[in-house]
Amino acid sequence: MFRVVRLLWFPALLVFLAACTLPVRASRCDGDSPLPMPEGLPDGCTQALLVTGEGFWLFREDRVCAVQRQGDRWLRAFGPFPAAIGRNGFAPPGEKREGDGRTPSGTYRLAYAFGYAESVPTKMPYRQALEDDLWVDDPDAPDYNRWVKRRETSAASYERMKRDDDLYRYGVVIDYNTDPVVRGRGSAIFLHVWRGERSTTAGCVAVSEANILKILAWLDPAATPVILINPGGR
Repeated sequence: MFRVVRLLWFPALLVFLAACTLPVRASRCDGDSPLPMPEGLPDGCTQALLVTGEGFWLFREDRVCAVQRQGDRWLRAFGPFPAAIGRNGFAPPGEKREGDGRTPSGTYRLAYAFGYAESVPTKMPYRQALEDDLWVDDPDAPDYNRWVKRRETSAASYERMKRDDDLYRYGVVIDYNTDPVVRGRGSAIFLHVWRGERSTTAGCVAVSEANILKILAWLDPAATPVILINPGGR
């Protein structure tokens, strides 16, 4: 009996692993066919980044693809390429919480670019991150989920915008939980430089430096760009 169970267990494991690596949504951005897009995009939106995942656990792959509207169709502009998301995966719509290590699902405007240099090659509004720039992640602070100067806040918790590890050398602010700001629903959600392939984030979306530079050069505020994180996600 034990031998029979053991023999049955191994094929079952192979089936499980195969199922976990089946493409879920990212594969739809691999070709040049028109892409289905959700309703309710902002007026004038003709640029979008799709952040999708496939697989499970050690076999998981997360990717970003840039798409643009041409007439009444949405077509791939470039990508997909590997990405890093929150260490605990995607939070279903409305379920993101401060410190949960999840990336919020949903559609959000891309507000402005930021980085360490005085300027970067992008059409997006740009803000240079200086030594005294902080992003408040203290839910009890009145300036929760805001970029502030050190002297301007009494928050007990915050994130330095000019990090020593260079993850924010180039970045884009994702307009999550900003209007209105709801305490405890998550803060400091950015697109930024990753630590490397197979890395994770605290809740942001991260890509290689080469790819974020490509994104920055492509983004145009006149196109009202958005990011669709885990579209149709659960």
